[in-house]
Amino acid sequence: MPVLPSGVLGALDPTSDRAVFRQIADQLREAIDKGKFAEGDKLPSETELVEHYGVSRMTVRNSLSVLQGEGLVVSEHGKGVFVRPRPPVRRLASDRFARRHREQGKSAFIVEADAAGSHPTVDSLEIKEERPSQDIATRLGGPRRVLARRRRYLLDGRPVEFATSYLPLDLARGTPIAEPNPGPGGIYARLEELGHRLDHFEEEIRARMPAPSEVKTLQLASGVPVIHLVRTAFDTEGRAVEVCDTVMAADAYVLAYQLPAT
Repeated sequence: MPVLPSGVLGALDPTSDRAVFRQIADQLREAIDKGKFAEGDKLPSETELVEHYGVSRMTVRNSLSVLQGEGLVVSEHGKGVFVRPRPPVRRLASDRFARRHREQGKSAFIVEADAAGSHPTVDSLEIKEERPSQDIATRLGGPRRVLARRRRYLLDGRPVEFATSYLPLDLARGTPIAEPNPGPGGIYARLEELGHRLDHFEEEIRARMPAPSEVKTLQLASGVPVIHLVRTAFDTEGRAVEVCDTVMAADAYVLAYQLPAT
């Protein structure tokens, strides 16, 4: 009879009104949270869990399905169920667009990747002139055409976000902003070189479940939500010079801000 390591999982509570499969899921989740099962570790097999808890195989499968739906584990056919590796956490700090970073030739993504000790890469880059949606046009003050820059960001080879920057065509056409690599400091550095000194940013953030296309692009596990962030950049004249629409894997981020108390 298979025997689990002592103390890893407990016993069921027969007096609880919580369904048995949820009790099992609770214990497995707690074991993962406490590090008894680390990232990439294989969970006990269905047979081991059936023997340990004295329940049916279907009950065990329902428990594991709960954890899969929460994005904690992944099932590999013929191999078992494993604790899902999580991408490195990026901290969205309130100073990530500070001018000092641009002056050092670093974009916000590179600054935060460096802070996390991760290797950043960008792929799936598309640059095209197009008609903006009504929402983007309104945020930018009504241009009929924009330059759209679409890209996906990866940390240590794992997709963590994809973003589209929309810029008024009269600002971006024929400039380095329209090139695949806009140069040190990214497009914000180029905007300031073009005379549009940045004054402030406005961000709207919400959490939601991902669309199927977003699951594919970010390679999300079942149950993992996304953070949808829309940022508008304004120059010192009050003009909106860029809108960035970003979708991020929620398990890859911590939102960290310093807010004045006055």
